[in-house]
Formats: sequence, C-alpha cells, structure tokens
Amino acid sequence: MRTFLNLIATEPEIARIPIVIDSSKWSVLQAGLECVQGKCVVNSISLKEGEDAFRRQAQAIRRYGAAVVVMAFDEQGQAVTAVRKIAIAKRAYIMLTEELGFPPQDIVFDPNILTVGTGIEEHDGYALAFLEAIPGIKRECPGSSISGGVSNISFAFRGNEAVREAMHSAFLYHAISAGLDMGIVNAGQLAVYDDIPKDLLEHVEDVLLARRPDATERLIAFSATVSGGGRVQERDTAWRDGPVEKRLEHALVHGVVDFVVPDTEEARAKYGIPLAVIEGPLMAGMNVVGDLFGAGKMFLPQVVKSARVMKKAVAYLQPFMEEEKRRTGASTAKAKILLATVKGDVHDIGKNIVGVVLGCNNYEIIDLGVMVTSETILRAAREHDVEIIGLSGLITPSLDEMVHVAREMKRQGFATPLLIGGATTSKKHTAVKIAPEYPGPVVHVVDASRAVDVVSNLISPVLHGPFLAAARADDDRLRAAFAGRQAAPTVPLAVARGRRPQFTWSAGAVAHPGFFGTRRLPAFPLDELLPFIDWTPFFHAWELKGSYPRILEHPDHGKAARDLYAAAQTLLAEIVEKRYLHAFGVYGFFPANSDGDDVVIWEDASRAVELARFHFLRQQIGKSETEPLLALSDFIAPVESGVVDSIGAFAVTAGIGLPPLLAKFEADHDDYNAILAKSLADRLVEAFAECLHKRVRVEWGYGRDERPTLDDLLNERYRGIHPAPGYPACPDHTAKATLWRLLDVENAATIRLTENFAMHPAASVSGFYFAHPEARYFSVGKIGRDQVEDLARRRGVAFGEAERWLRPNLAYEP
Repeated sequence: MRTFLNLIATEPEIARIPIVIDSSKWSVLQAGLECVQGKCVVNSISLKEGEDAFRRQAQAIRRYGAAVVVMAFDEQGQAVTAVRKIAIAKRAYIMLTEELGFPPQDIVFDPNILTVGTGIEEHDGYALAFLEAIPGIKRECPGSSISGGVSNISFAFRGNEAVREAMHSAFLYHAISAGLDMGIVNAGQLAVYDDIPKDLLEHVEDVLLARRPDATERLIAFSATVSGGGRVQERDTAWRDGPVEKRLEHALVHGVVDFVVPDTEEARAKYGIPLAVIEGPLMAGMNVVGDLFGAGKMFLPQVVKSARVMKKAVAYLQPFMEEEKRRTGASTAKAKILLATVKGDVHDIGKNIVGVVLGCNNYEIIDLGVMVTSETILRAAREHDVEIIGLSGLITPSLDEMVHVAREMKRQGFATPLLIGGATTSKKHTAVKIAPEYPGPVVHVVDASRAVDVVSNLISPVLHGPFLAAARADDDRLRAAFAGRQAAPTVPLAVARGRRPQFTWSAGAVAHPGFFGTRRLPAFPLDELLPFIDWTPFFHAWELKGSYPRILEHPDHGKAARDLYAAAQTLLAEIVEKRYLHAFGVYGFFPANSDGDDVVIWEDASRAVELARFHFLRQQIGKSETEPLLALSDFIAPVESGVVDSIGAFAVTAGIGLPPLLAKFEADHDDYNAILAKSLADRLVEAFAECLHKRVRVEWGYGRDERPTLDDLLNERYRGIHPAPGYPACPDHTAKATLWRLLDVENAATIRLTENFAMHPAASVSGFYFAHPEARYFSVGKIGRDQVEDLARRRGVAFGEAERWLRPNLAYEP
C-alpha cells in the first residue's frame, strides 16, 4: 500500500484524482492513510467487532481527514433484511456524527448487495431488501451517501454474461430510482435498460424483485436460451418434424429426455421387435455421440446426458426385450464388462463415468460397487462370463489391492483382460507392479475418454493382437526405464533432522485456542457452505480442464461447462432446499508438543499424561544443502522448549443422505444426476473443511482480523494449514486411526474407516490444524529405509507393515 501510493503521488495527473484505499486489514488501511495526498475514502469499517474497535478506527480516519465507507455488519453478523440494514446504519451514523464529529457527507453506507438467484429460498429477497433499505437509510441518516458492489447481485449466473449484464442494468435502474449514489460495476459491460429484451427483463426482474416463488428456476431455464448479445434464441423444435430415427438421434446427441418414451414406442411399432430398435436407431444415435466424443466435439457431461436418454429408452424396451430374449436367447451387447472399486476403497465417481461411457457404446456393465473383495470380483466374473474386468481405486493402499487381484487371477487360471484405473494409478505403476503378476492382458486406462478405444481393441478379433503387442512393448520400455533408474539421493535421517527449520519458541509466540477438547457439528447448514465451494475441481471430475470461472468461456468446451454448471446449480439448490444431504463434523483443540518427528497430544496443559501421539515423516530430499527438510512436527513447539503449544484436528462429511438420493436417480435411469450428486457432495465437503478452518482460525485467536475473499480462501492465502493423512505432507494413511480415537469421529460425525483407511461416506475430509505463522504445505517425497525402520519403531509395528503403507514414498525397491 505504501509503495503504490508513494509511486502514484509522483504523477500529478493521477494524484489529483480522489483515491479509495481498500483492505480487509486495518494495518493496511492505516498505512494508506499515512501516505495518500488530499481527501481519500476508506473502504471499509463496520461494527462487526463492536463499538470500541469501530470508534478507534473511525477516529483515526477522521484525524486523517478521510471519508469512510461503513458496511452493514454488526456483532450479530451481516445484515440481510431492510430493517437490520437501516438499524445498523442509523447506529453507526449517530456514533460518527454526534460522538466523533464526522460531516454527514463524509459517510458512505454500503448496505450489502447480496447474491440472488441461488436457489436458496432465504436469498430470494436480498435484492429487494437492499432496494427497500436505501430510502430508509437516507431518511434516518440525512446527508450520507449509499454505495454497493453491483456485481455481487449476479454471482449465481457467472458464465452467462448476457444475463449478468441484464441483472446489473435492471438492478441499477431500480436502485438509482430508490436513491443509490454510487455503485461498483464494469461500466463497459452494462446494458442499456431499455435495450434489454422484454422477455429477458421480465425473468430478471422477477428474480430481483422477488415477484414469484419460481423466479429463479424460470431464469435458470431461460438463461440457457440467451446468447452473448442478450438476445433470446428461439427454441428449435424443427427436429420434431423428422422421422423417428432422426428424432432419436437428436435426443441422444443433445440429451433431450422429454420425448424419448413416445419416440421409442413409435420406433418399436415401426421395427416390430425391440431388439431392432436398439440395434438400429438407438445404436446409430449413440455411434454419432461416440464419434463426436472421440473427435472432441462433445464432452463428458454431454455424453452422460446422452446415456440418460439411452437408459430411459432401454428401460422402456426392457419388458419387451426380456420377452424377446426368452423367445430367441439373443443378446445385443458387444461384450460384458465387470467394474469394481477394490476392497478398502469407497471412491467410485470415475468408475461410474467409465461405466456410463461404455454403456453408451452397447457394452453390458456389471458394476459391483465399492469395497469389493478379490473373491467377490472373480466369482462374479465367472458367474457373468465377462469379457473384461475393470478395477478402480483412489487411495494409495488400493494399488496393493489391485496387485493382489492380479495375483488371484493368475492363481485361478483367468485369461480375461484386466483394466486398471483411478486417481492414484498410472501407466508406469501398472506396467511395473501389476502386469508382471498376471500373464493375461493388463492395460491402464487414463480416463473415460480412452475406455471405449481400449475395450474395442481388446475384444476385436482383428485389432486384439496388434493392440496388445504395442501395449506390452510399451510396458517393457517402462519396466526397463524403471529398472535402470537412479535411486533417489536421500540424506540420512539424522542429517535430515539436523536440517529442520529453526524457530524461536516462547509462550507469547504461540496461539492459544479458546478451548481444549472437541466440539460436534451435527447437521451443519448446507447453505453456509455454498460461498466456500471451489468449482474448478468439479469440472476436472467431469474431464473438463480449466479454471473456474474462465472455463465457462473456454473456446472448445465452454458450452459444455456452462450447461454442466447450470445443471449443478439447479441440483445443488434442490439438495439444499429439500435437505437431501446432511453435513456432520467434529473438531477439537489439544495441548501438544513435538517430540522429534512426533507430536505428543497431552491430556491437559499440565503435560503430565500423554493422550495420543502422531508419527510424522520428514523430507529426506532437498533441492540444496541449505534448504530445510520439513516434518509437520516442526510447526509445534518442542517438549524441551517448556512452551505448551496446541494442535487442532477435524473430520467432516457431506455424504450423509447420498445413498437414497442416488437410488432415486438410478431408479429413474438417470446416471447424469447420480454422478452430479456425488460430484456436488465432494465439493460440499471440501467447502465444509474450508468453512470450518475459517472458524477455527477465529477461535484460535489469530484469525479474528482476517477478511479473506473467496479467492484468498481457495488459494489458502491465510495463516495456518490443515494437512490431511494420505496427502503429501502426511502420506501415512494409518494416522487416521489415532485421529478417529482422539475425536471419536465415528460417533461424533458418523464417518467410519475401512480396513485400508478410506473414509466412508466417500464425501469426507479429515486432518490436522497447525497455527504456526510459518506453517506451510509441502511434500514429504521419497524417504529412505532408515526412516521407515525408525517409523516402525516409533509406531510399534513390524518393518514390513510400515513399509506397506508408505510404498509410493519409498526411495528404494522393497
């Protein structure tokens, strides 16, 4: 702030313009006040921290001769109703004018323009509350001005700039009429009110003015028809005039389910038998989908929508097909494929997407679900006489389980091709660890878009041989490269410990939480999590690469991303409104000290009784000899320092209630919304973790002055970290066992651990809280045998047991 203001002060043409200094930190605002020339505007202060803090800040602003923006916050939080907005403004106005001598014209109130059209009923009146508050504040606070961040109003429609511009223009029109003095808005992207198409204006103002209860749903649906210029595109119904084959193709390509049942019946009547409908127009339409998908002209969310149409058509034909099968014994599927998430793992979004894509291409999918043992997988493979077996897993222990399944397939004499997929799998691991255990074909599938090509090659009498020859040659190359690699140059553990970072520890330097012990968070309100959602990983789960919100304007898959985002917003609003999902959590603070690479949890601050102990790992590879080698224990005061430090822990889930919601969609043959629901549950629990960490930082004390933006939260621009077991800074999943005992997670938050330490429900997150100002995320990376031996001793387990859980981190061949 100082540097920038001092720089621009040297430019007369800039310095003569009034400056607004804006920061969430008072220290930054004060630095700006010390540098700025002339009269400036300070944005902002509020009554959030009480009257004493408000007076101190206002007095300083008055001494510097500045004007001030006052937000409609008080000790109870943000004002959302007109009555509260007016009351807070009046209270602040009296203090500023009567106690502190502020001229009324130096006071600007920001009564909070809040987002509407979110699908949450409580938000429906937010725009109207702002509009109604304006004349009330003008009446109660004469001489003051009113401002607002106009773009906030339309955040629910990010990605559809035409709708957003119309919302800004219409809102400004009504707000200026009510007495708004100034607003923050991109003037270059502001539509002329009279130029907004009347039908778009009607839908927008229905939302802004809360004129009807279904206004949001209507605008969401209508927004899909609005082009970049704000003009409404006529709904194309000409395709309904074509022959039934073209109608079914159009429905499949565009994911339109409205007419699929009557069109399918018309095709059945025309073709005479249901099998001919599947083999004819339905598969012809899906072939078009497959071609477009393969050419990069359709994207995964659109393909899953196509699958929904296909499934509804097949479900309608199913009774007729069963009769046909009984009569002829015929099957239309190209091949039977068995899919399963391996034992100890509960994650299946990727597997489900692969199943949907393969199903679209006329493969019969036998999906065994999650946490499936090798015995169940191989028994089902024999019973169903499948042509291919596909294994999926997310957590690192699943890699060993896949190796076990491959060994069992060899022992039992299988020759069935084996597909490997999942976030922790790789082509290299498959070639080096899994393929050597099984003489049959073993192929890694990187994502759903590759699955069809792999499967079609494997079952093709012509392509099977050349495809496998190329795959095995590639595996041989990867194994040779792996065998010839140089071992990672780790430093001895004793040397690594000597390179720990050096911190100065004193009782005043550590943060002390407001309580010790645990607190439960039963049925945490989902609507409080919505502002914390990071949407970028959501699109990645659907194989749409890019960062939100820029992905919505991507030149290739922006349309698919916008459609997916709109569908997600609709379902998310329904989930919140109808409470389909429930969020449970537990967190706590505990007195703690580090003991070498361990962190000791004490029963109380007397440090007389050890309650638990976490065994952390230390980096043994550094970029340079001067670089510190980190362990998470470094951020906790050592026992020998005499300082009682603290550590936090948490476990949260947003997956309670997901199974019946999935069953509802699956009963309707709606894989699209089933996968969408799982994706949203994952986003909600990550938002829960971020929301809770924000609360924790406040309760720990050091976060009370934070004013982070959403971007700050998503990019972790704040003090403190919340690393999770199984992730780079703490790769040992077994730490969850101690975490569960410490927090009583299963009873407090209804999250249980599988034998491989996966969390169930899958939409769950757990971890630790570190408050040290230097705490940061890092990757332990590769470790040496000496550290594994040391960890086994510290944990009191056999060397092989410790080695098993750390296999991906070993710098040596076990």
